Amino acid sequence: MTPDQIAEVRPRLAAFAAEMLGGLARSDQRAAGELYVRGLLTDGRRKSMQPMAVRLGVDHQRLQQFITSSTWDYAAVRRNVARWFAASQPVEALVVDDTGFPKDGDASPCVARQYSGTLGKTANCQIGVSVHLVNEHASCAADWRLFCPESWDDAALTDPVAAAGARRRRERAGIPDEVRHREKWRLALDMIEEMTGPGGWGVLDLVTAAGGSRPVVAADIGYGDNALFREQLTAAGWQYAVAVKGGTTAHDGGAVPQARPYGGLGQPPKPAYPGPPVTVRQLAIAHAAQVRPVTGGTAPRPARVTPKPP
Repeated sequence: MTPDQIAEVRPRLAAFAAEMLGGLARSDQRAAGELYVRGLLTDGRRKSMQPMAVRLGVDHQRLQQFITSSTWDYAAVRRNVARWFAASQPVEALVVDDTGFPKDGDASPCVARQYSGTLGKTANCQIGVSVHLVNEHASCAADWRLFCPESWDDAALTDPVAAAGARRRRERAGIPDEVRHREKWRLALDMIEEMTGPGGWGVLDLVTAAGGSRPVVAADIGYGDNALFREQLTAAGWQYAVAVKGGTTAHDGGAVPQARPYGGLGQPPKPAYPGPPVTVRQLAIAHAAQVRPVTGGTAPRPARVTPKPP
């Protein structure tokens, strides 16, 4: 947005920021937060502190201190944003994704040489796992976690030298002791539970209260091809649309587990499918006549749009 465009919506933006940051204890924190939001909206590709401060005409230390040193409950702000979106927009899907942030050095928290789908290669980077609230016209990055590689978890390393090095890096980066290595798909399930589970953010209650149905969970192959991820989604009552490899095995949709003979000794055997599973590629070929195109919107490549504040 240009400065003139930001000036035009400034009252609405200030009201929105006040609602989202209302839980911050100090007025200077709320003011710095609103300034930071304005900085993110300004024109310019780089959204780091110094370029944003130049565009805003302020000292970059003010923005830097708010993000890195000022004590405030960022989880509460995320909850406010997620609840605002769910109350003002239909939520048709929870989209699980991750993003890579390239880094030159090794001092940033949890930076390691790892694969990044964003970069399309293995590189020195951080990985952020996120869950987005999505409908056909808008999306909201509602919750996210910084992935902690095993090389940054001294408790997970058996080599004493490597563990000592990880402890030093953790201390230097200020990583809390409770932040440990956890698989990306588990982080995604944690966030879905935080947003929608009992005692959580109440996002699902807001969606259903507005007349919406339970959203589906969508994910790319990095999550969808994990059987444990799919099983836990099913156990929690979620329907999902995820990418899987063609060689992943499954049973036909019409197949039903059948009871097996019981000889009366020990535990009765669990019901089992009558035949072996086949690959999803074989299933797709066998049901080719039922294939139909599915689109995600009217545009060829729908853009992510943040809805305007009320």
